[in-house]
Amino acid sequence: MRMTVIGTGYLGAVHSACMAEIGHEVLGVDSEPERIELLASGRAPFYEPGLNELLARGLRSGKLGFTRSLSAAAAFADLHFICVGTPQSAGSGAADLTGVNAVIDGLVPLLRRDALLVGKSTVPVGTTAAVARRAAELADDGISVEVAWNPEFLREGTAIEDGMYPDRIVAGTPSAAADAALREVYAPMLAAGVPYLATDVATAEMVKVSANAFLATKVSFINAVSDVCEAAGADVTTLAEAIGHDKRIGRHYLSAGLGYGGSCLSKDIRAFVARADELGAGDSLSFLREVDRINIGRRRRTVEMARDLAGGSLDRRNVAVLGAAFKPDTDDVRDSPALQVAETVHDLGAQVRVHDPRANENARAILPCLDYAPDAKKACEDADLVLHLTEWAEYRELDPADLGTVVRKRSIIDARNALPADRWVSTGWTIRGIGRPALN
Repeated sequence: MRMTVIGTGYLGAVHSACMAEIGHEVLGVDSEPERIELLASGRAPFYEPGLNELLARGLRSGKLGFTRSLSAAAAFADLHFICVGTPQSAGSGAADLTGVNAVIDGLVPLLRRDALLVGKSTVPVGTTAAVARRAAELADDGISVEVAWNPEFLREGTAIEDGMYPDRIVAGTPSAAADAALREVYAPMLAAGVPYLATDVATAEMVKVSANAFLATKVSFINAVSDVCEAAGADVTTLAEAIGHDKRIGRHYLSAGLGYGGSCLSKDIRAFVARADELGAGDSLSFLREVDRINIGRRRRTVEMARDLAGGSLDRRNVAVLGAAFKPDTDDVRDSPALQVAETVHDLGAQVRVHDPRANENARAILPCLDYAPDAKKACEDADLVLHLTEWAEYRELDPADLGTVVRKRSIIDARNALPADRWVSTGWTIRGIGRPALN
């Protein structure tokens, strides 16, 4: 099939590459010239394992191309995926649909044949109906424009696997023809047994945000329990393992620590609550405000732990921060808990030196006031305290005895409960985790 992918940020770049990989002819469209230039050379404007290789393969095959022209997109295909961002609106929790509306306003008047627009961005319920009305008003006489919604479920760090081997495909379509088109798009996945859920558009719009709200709730639940564990002298990691064996609960997203961040969970649950308020059902989602509050509180709690372990004050202390990205295997620092903790510790008077395997430069662009090190050992030189804030695999593999030769004081906070604590203690370190007894 021929298709366009409009918006080549994180979602659109990955979707473009995956669609070309399964054999479709794909034209990616974006208004940012630097982004298009990078993608057209086979390089992603962000780090995602395996994406550069997939882009290069698609370009070499001739199945993948990129342009800034909506006119070219309108001429190229009759199936158009919308993958633009839907950030949180300034001054409210609601989703900002400026990008989605700009695509409709720019593309639809250029269409000369009937077309299917397929949204993949996370949007408030009711968006598809509004977009369809807007498209009908803008389309030339005799041109039919249908709008479907096909939410994405990509996770940063594993996006290629998620795009190529999804655990489900959800398609909210207005007609049998639109449903047939999406079944053809995803034919290789369906042949491999991936579940295909055909639904109305309102349900499709709610699937992704509901999933994110549930996952955020699990994270905040175990973090709330971790506070009780600390007060009682219990170990939240063992507790989570025990309750995670219950098939009704499961172990995923049940790890206490610094909490979630990134560009999705926080803004999605706030937008979900805002839309529920608009629909008169806000009371039913009021608990999500507490979920959000608990999550933000983990950052403050980590700073408090750092201050306690530093002897009551962080002023003029050397603090090493391991991790700047909001999660491992990405260079994304948007709403990064690690970076916010680093900034707060700096504001309390500490000299902060940060290392991240991929996100140093992105972090430096946001917080140039911090120091940045080329490796973890360099970051820890003369440190009075080490903060482990992003659970990169290379940090779990650090040699605590070797690291102990460069620090001033062997003190570390494992804010992700990911380090082998016994190994650190055996080499003279004091280690504190979230919801776990202090070890030294």
